[in-house]
Amino acid sequence: MGLYRKGTAIEDISLGDDLDRLLEEATALLNQAGSVQQLEQWRVKFLGRKSRISETLKGLSQLPPEQRAQRGKRANDVKVTLESQLSARQQALSAPACQPRIDVTLPGRHHPQGRLHPITQTVRAILDVFIPMGFEIAQGPEMEFEYYNFDALNIPPDHPSRESFDTFFVDLPSPVPEKGRLLLRSHTSGVQIRVMEKHKPPLRIVVPGRVYRRDAVDAGHSFMFHQVEGLMVDTQTSFADLKGVLGQFLERLFGAGTQARFRPHFFPFTEPSAEVDIACRACRGKGCSTCGRKGWIEIMGCGMVHPNVLKAVGYDSNKVQGFAFGMGVERIAMLRLGIPDIRLFFENDLRFLEQF
Repeated sequence: MGLYRKGTAIEDISLGDDLDRLLEEATALLNQAGSVQQLEQWRVKFLGRKSRISETLKGLSQLPPEQRAQRGKRANDVKVTLESQLSARQQALSAPACQPRIDVTLPGRHHPQGRLHPITQTVRAILDVFIPMGFEIAQGPEMEFEYYNFDALNIPPDHPSRESFDTFFVDLPSPVPEKGRLLLRSHTSGVQIRVMEKHKPPLRIVVPGRVYRRDAVDAGHSFMFHQVEGLMVDTQTSFADLKGVLGQFLERLFGAGTQARFRPHFFPFTEPSAEVDIACRACRGKGCSTCGRKGWIEIMGCGMVHPNVLKAVGYDSNKVQGFAFGMGVERIAMLRLGIPDIRLFFENDLRFLEQF
């Protein structure tokens, strides 16, 4: 049975004695072969042990001497030609359908790289300062119990921040009623309580995370923003330690020679409390539109942990003391990067994000 199909019938090609005709027809059939199976059929028919070429070579001894050499040379030439054509056809069928040419002298293609969001960059810059000081990173849930967000932090029931116009309460039943309602945390301070409940002093932690407050959105406020809080508790911790730690932090984050001041303030969970300002980087403390003509910009709140907070977690305030601080990441990012509007952080405008 041969290879060449005409209609639905397979025609057998008779070689006869004309080797030239044999070569012509075998070449035509080989070019029509479209699969490995058809190539094998072609090989058996034209180059196999029972092929016409093999029979011709075997019958050379029966020819007259004057015809034997010429006939044998021609038969061998046809055989070599067919074998070469078969090999080339096999390579063509086994090669991929498309082989694109690659010019190795051309320059490589540029693949744009992603980058961290400015808020993430700022959080990492803050943590990179505190971690070498021995602080560990702690995290907690964004949906928090009223107990951790307010009660354990010495925030009384009648405090304005506990009203629905200031805090996002969640309309779900509390899984632990004795710990109060569920809410979206308004600060990361609740993580401090969770850590102190499980660990005894000494401890040093920093707590990065998102927080939520019912603030009207404008150039300086957002209903969702980021904080980094810190806590240190030990047997001999003083306000001087707090000032030393924060002084080192501000110099490493904003540069050597950064001027800072501590102003008395009130926070329910610290006593004494203070707010920390740094000299305006735009006017160097002289007063400009950036700092509201004050020469100083508020950067964070801090203070010594209130004894009632220590009592809530089972610490003896006569034996251990601690300090805490908290800062808004967006405000620090705006100061470091010269960004005038907090809303730019959350609009996902690539023209803005690609600058940092």
